This record gives sequence, C-alpha cells and structure tokens, in this order.
Amino acid sequence: MISKINGFTIKYAKVNDDGTLDYEDFESKFSSKTKLASLSQVSNVSGVINDVKRIAKVAHENGALMLVDGAQSVPHMPVDVRDLDVDFLAFSGHKMLGPTGIGALYGKKSLLETMAPFQGGGEMIKDVIFNQKTGRCGIDWNEPPWKFEAGTPNICGGVALMEAVKYLENIGMSEVLKHEKMLTEYAVKTMQSCCTKLVLYGTSDPALKCGIMPFGIAGLSSHDVALFLDNYGIMVRSGFHCAQPLHQVFKLQSSARASFYIYNTREEIDRFVEVLQEIEKF
Repeated sequence: MISKINGFTIKYAKVNDDGTLDYEDFESKFSSKTKLASLSQVSNVSGVINDVKRIAKVAHENGALMLVDGAQSVPHMPVDVRDLDVDFLAFSGHKMLGPTGIGALYGKKSLLETMAPFQGGGEMIKDVIFNQKTGRCGIDWNEPPWKFEAGTPNICGGVALMEAVKYLENIGMSEVLKHEKMLTEYAVKTMQSCCTKLVLYGTSDPALKCGIMPFGIAGLSSHDVALFLDNYGIMVRSGFHCAQPLHQVFKLQSSARASFYIYNTREEIDRFVEVLQEIEKF
C-alpha cells in the first residue's frame, strides 16, 4: 500500500523448493537505490529460520534499513536486536502466551528520534506553543517511544504482554527453542515412519527450523484434515496461512499446519500421529 502511495518499487527474493531462502538472489536485489529490506526471521508457514544478520549486513552496506518480522521468532527463540543489527523488529503478543490486539515495534533510538509521528493524540506531544502574532501553533514532539503512542494505549494488553514476556524469560528462551527442536525432530521421525499418505512440505531438517510442521494427506484437502483432527480434539491450522506466494512455490492449493510450543509433549505427538493414521484410512 505504501509503494502505491509513494511510487517506489518492491523487489521479491526467491525461495528454494524446500522453503529456505535463496540468499544469493536476495542479496542481488540490493542497489544504491534500495531504502528498506524486509524479512521474516522465521517463516510462519514452514518454520524455516532465516539468517537475518547476514541480510542486515548487506542492507547496511548498500545504505538501506532492515525491518524484521519477529512474530514467529521472538516467542520461540533468543532474539538479540543488537547482535542482529536490525533497524526495526515487530512482534505480536498472541503468539507468545499474551492477548490478541497487542504487540511491539522495536526501533533503533537514533532512527526513532529523527522520525515524525504518524498519528496524533495525547502523550505524543511535549509542548504546544501558540504564537499570538502569527496565529499559528508550534509543536515539540515527545521523546520516543511516547512520540509514536498517541492517545490512551491498550493498558490491559500491555500489562498482560509484559507478564507473558516475564514468564518466558523465567523459563529461558534457549530452553524454549531446545524443547521445540526436540519435539520437531521427534515429530518428523514419527510422522514419516508411521504415516504412508502424509507429505511434509518444506525442509524437515530440525536444525533449520522451529516447531512448525506444514503437511498434507493425499486425497484430502487441508480443511478436511483440520476438521478430522478437530473431532479428536487436536487443533491445527489450514489454508494459506497468510502466505499464498509460498504455497505457489510448493505447488499447493493449501496446507495443514501443526505447531508446537512449550506446553506440548511427545505423548501429544504420539496421539497426533495415531489420529493421522486413522484419517489416512478414509
């Protein structure tokens, strides 16, 4: 939408057949005209973990800024914005044990200080001075982050999100990732050995991904699979997962997606595979 308003061109990087990023193609898109590079740290479809630090380095070498979608990475793994050297990183609360309708945008302070606010309201103004002679008002913006948080904020959501962050930090994000890696490796092995009609999409290498498993069962749509699983009390997502172009790469109409988190167990994966075997009989 912004490109249509401001008239700039968007270039899209290629993705390999297994869902991993084609880094060489991405890096070839940069030029002296590039203003912003945008990348998901973890794909919400395939679970692939992208090398954000590598792309950020190339972006800065070309004078561009780096924006990262961390919605699928911040809840599942350690994320250090300074080490990654990203300029902006956004994440949401509902994927990390918090409520819906709340999230956060990190930005380097030096950049936020030079940016103008995009909306008006309380808290984002430090001073308003009316000039009697000219009949005009002079406005001094507040310091970041208040400059960008106009009006009454989502206080309840903010409090709940902070509690979720504290909870996860107490567990340790390295432990969260370790648990997911264990479940992913176990799920891949179990699903591939026990299910004959099941196909895993994208890479199945646990070293390259988080606990996200896109899959399909021959002869059934992803929505049918999801409905069957729902009847057994197992929740998965079906459809495009807000990423139709990636499904085009996989040559799929849609996919079912199972995902794991800190509360999931091996026993639940065993039950999941048992139900998949039942579904394969249809």
